[in-house]
Amino acid sequence: MKQVRKIYDKAFKEKVVQLSYERTNVSELARELGITAPQLYKWRKEFEEFGEGRFPGKGNLKLTPEQEKIHELEKKLKDAELERDILKKAIGIFSKSGR
Repeated sequence: MKQVRKIYDKAFKEKVVQLSYERTNVSELARELGITAPQLYKWRKEFEEFGEGRFPGKGNLKLTPEQEKIHELEKKLKDAELERDILKKAIGIFSKSGR
């Protein structure tokens, strides 16, 4: 039998993380809310590490602002290299046909 994964929304995760900082026993809080303690600790770690970019959902990457900028620049570089290669091939084709 296939096990169904529970999906929690961003607001729920943020509220749970805030509650976990207010409580002394994180395992008890997790049990009360019907989640596992390791899952709660994972959410706390993401909350601390990624700040505003935390819990993006839908399989999106969790990136710090610096990582987002690097990702964007790498994409632009890849596009520019592809464009350059196409232009090189076009120059080669037109220079051969002109002879």
